[in-house]
Amino acid sequence: MELNQFRYFLSVARQAGFTQAANELGVSQPALSRSVAKLEEELGQPLFERDSRPLVLTEMGKSFQQRCIQILGLVDQAVAEVTDDETKGQVRVGAIPTIAPYWLPQMVSRFSKSLPNVEIHIFEEVTTRLLERIRHGELDVAIMAMPIDRHFLEVHKLFEEELFLMHGRNHELATKKVVRIRDIESYPMLLLDQSHCLSAQVEAFCKQRSVQPIALERAAQLTTVQALVAIGHGISFIPAMARPRGGAGGMMRSQYRSLDGVKPKRTVIMVWNPYRFQSRLVKNLRQFIIEGVEIVDSE
Repeated sequence: MELNQFRYFLSVARQAGFTQAANELGVSQPALSRSVAKLEEELGQPLFERDSRPLVLTEMGKSFQQRCIQILGLVDQAVAEVTDDETKGQVRVGAIPTIAPYWLPQMVSRFSKSLPNVEIHIFEEVTTRLLERIRHGELDVAIMAMPIDRHFLEVHKLFEEELFLMHGRNHELATKKVVRIRDIESYPMLLLDQSHCLSAQVEAFCKQRSVQPIALERAAQLTTVQALVAIGHGISFIPAMARPRGGAGGMMRSQYRSLDGVKPKRTVIMVWNPYRFQSRLVKNLRQFIIEGVEIVDSE
């Protein structure tokens, strides 16, 4: 058996399919299928229920998955300890979808210029998946928003960010100079699906102020929410970092407004697993992220 077989198997298990895993790994689907089939042949046991869609692990597969995570974690840790260099190597950074496309590119660009010999691998997933990968040692750090299950994790607050009310320029709310939380109660609201923590934050804010949005609808991506609201399909709350800058097509037909009074906010954090080996490079990355936020805040 080869370590790559373990990595390939874990990717298929995590993505629940060969196509998605092949894209993640940058290999062809036939090559990935052959690798997993060879692994099953060597083990003498099937690892996946082939008739299920998405793919589901067999009981043997679930047990083997945990062992693979442990084995690869030990290998990665051993390599990191032996080749501990703060100026070269690779780091693995995760971020939730409502942060990754807006905040990560600038951070990655600055970090790459500062340390050109470091490879940065980016993983964009929802909070629960990122936490799982952090705990298993598959990511070095993850950027997400509170609240989270902090069990066995280290959490560093990066910044607080306001959530802006978004509505179309021809919406009835556009005639109001000031918008209060009570003003939005009678309008349909469009949010992300429940796998995204942003929706829970918005709903909690409304609930705390005894406001119940009507005709709640869900979308899978924040850009979909923005595009629909731009054409007058409901209202929503959007993180400050996701507001369009300059010309942005249809989304410029929208208004992004700060609520009067208490404002909805989210707390953006950096998370890592303190029980995994902390290389000098990873510590350098964490400090770089913290200092980068401080620089932005001071501007």
